[in-house]
Amino acid sequence: MPKCTRKGCGKEFTEEENKDNVCQFHEGAPVFHEGLKGWSCCKKRVSDFDEFLQIPGCTFGRHSTEAPVQPAKEENKPAAKASHVTKDGVEVYGKQTSAPAAPAVSSPVVPHTPAEEKKVEEIIEEEDDESVPVAEGTTCKRRGCGHAFKDQETSRGPEAKCLHHPGAPIFHEGSKGWSCCNRRVLDFDEFLKIPGCKEGKHLFVSKNNQNGEELVDCRTDWYQTQTHVIFSIFAKNKEDTQVHFKENSIDVDIKMKGNKRYKKTFPLFQSIDTSASKFTALSTKVEINLKKTSGISWAAFEPTDEVKTWTTFGVTGGGGTVGAKEMYYNADAPLNYTRK
Repeated sequence: MPKCTRKGCGKEFTEEENKDNVCQFHEGAPVFHEGLKGWSCCKKRVSDFDEFLQIPGCTFGRHSTEAPVQPAKEENKPAAKASHVTKDGVEVYGKQTSAPAAPAVSSPVVPHTPAEEKKVEEIIEEEDDESVPVAEGTTCKRRGCGHAFKDQETSRGPEAKCLHHPGAPIFHEGSKGWSCCNRRVLDFDEFLKIPGCKEGKHLFVSKNNQNGEELVDCRTDWYQTQTHVIFSIFAKNKEDTQVHFKENSIDVDIKMKGNKRYKKTFPLFQSIDTSASKFTALSTKVEINLKKTSGISWAAFEPTDEVKTWTTFGVTGGGGTVGAKEMYYNADAPLNYTRK
């Protein structure tokens, strides 16, 4: 059965069902700015990614299977040629009217590794309450699925399969993907097309756990300086936030309105100073500031065997800089040494 490719729709349909105004979609492009998410064709903005996906389309028409139109790319222009080269090998472009200025000293770039490189623990998923009737056309709540409910046998029977993403969406430095799988893309439409990495049953009506709470997952991101690692968990409508710091891990417990709860333990790539670490609960996120016990840069937020080499700060107090050729032994380094 074909699936509509219009933004904000994504429903399966038949040609007999494809009539005028049956498709509700967004003509514009997604807009992400300062934590808010929406569409350029309408005014509504939200902070939660799942709420963004549920923003109803502002345009009606027929379903379509055509690929979304991408903005035309500018033609590559031929690179300009240097007018001359100095004795020091510096290329000069255009007319030189005065002595060349001394080259500016660039500020050191603070390296950091995207949060998606970390291995995420298995997320506890909600089960579908099959005893509750579901209206035809109700969309599966699992991320990346998009299946519309047909009938009990088709959508909840033994042959029904749900391919979805159990993880959280990750948008970092222009790349987009899911924390549960490795694929990363730049275009938002391509992100929506990333096939689910886990097979299971559809979710139309959530079963609450014994405490009446729904365990949810939240988008995360992090970056680092030479002395700290700043870890952000994007969660709103918080009623209570607790973060417990341990030398090699942190325990996070966030209770939100609507009986929703985010609870997870993160093992850390390197040890931290628990007494100097802290967290702040802001309106749209929880920002956790972890104090490093050394100046060593972290290749990932959590321990991983996938990263073998990475850019490093060196160690605090004259331990060296990036690009030097000597080896410096450091017993607490992830691979027992850092480049000096």
